[in-house]
Amino acid sequence: MLRVAFLRLCHTVAAGTMTGVPTVSLSELQSLLASGRARLFDVRSREEAEAVSELESALTMDPAAFRALYSAEKPKLEDKNLVFFCQLGKRGSQATQLAQGLGYTGARHYAGAYKEWLEKAG
Repeated sequence: MLRVAFLRLCHTVAAGTMTGVPTVSLSELQSLLASGRARLFDVRSREEAEAVSELESALTMDPAAFRALYSAEKPKLEDKNLVFFCQLGKRGSQATQLAQGLGYTGARHYAGAYKEWLEKAG
């Protein structure tokens, strides 16, 4: 469920681009996580559309409501390196595009997704 997964955040990332969406490699992600310079958003869920829909709702809610629901500070539009990922890459890319469309200029996509992380860093 996204609510639980969404709280697996709090780390940030440098970027390249893949099909127009800023991306980050596994080594960049590991470095940024180790240094505490990233917020990592896990958008894996049982239902892809539901996860991205909940993300949109979360990113547009009032900061106090966000904190009450997710027990975390709502990202600011100007925050750098907001990294979105999912199981295989599609939802993470969609989530990054959604966040960028809402004005989150520091949104990035970890294209390797959880699958790569598990295989290489696991």
